[in-house]
Amino acid sequence: MNKTSTKKQLRLKRHKKVRAIITGTAVRPRVSVFKSNKHIFAQIIDDENQKTIVSASDMISKTKTKEKTKAKKSERAFKVGESLAIQMQEKNIKEAVFDRGGFKYHGRVKSLADGLRKGGIKI
Repeated sequence: MNKTSTKKQLRLKRHKKVRAIITGTAVRPRVSVFKSNKHIFAQIIDDENQKTIVSASDMISKTKTKEKTKAKKSERAFKVGESLAIQMQEKNIKEAVFDRGGFKYHGRVKSLADGLRKGGIKI
């Protein structure tokens, strides 16, 4: 077994443990985060109705302009958090449960959470 598949399996194992504890409701949905080597994705999920309410990523044209493509990945993650917070405010969602997806809570994942908090979402 190579190192990359082992790392992925360990991350998925951590994610499975977290998902056993964290669930999203209509009042307090779950913020699910996924990051790849280049991009970051986040979505707001209502687990009771099994629906994705809103989603955002740094690939969406709303959050990506010429100046933002030169920005660091953590800065782009912060912008994704802010845009997700704006979409959540439009849907009258004030608080959420943060699901880091098995990733460590630092770097881009932390920046996304900080962007959500700056946008007025209670995590």
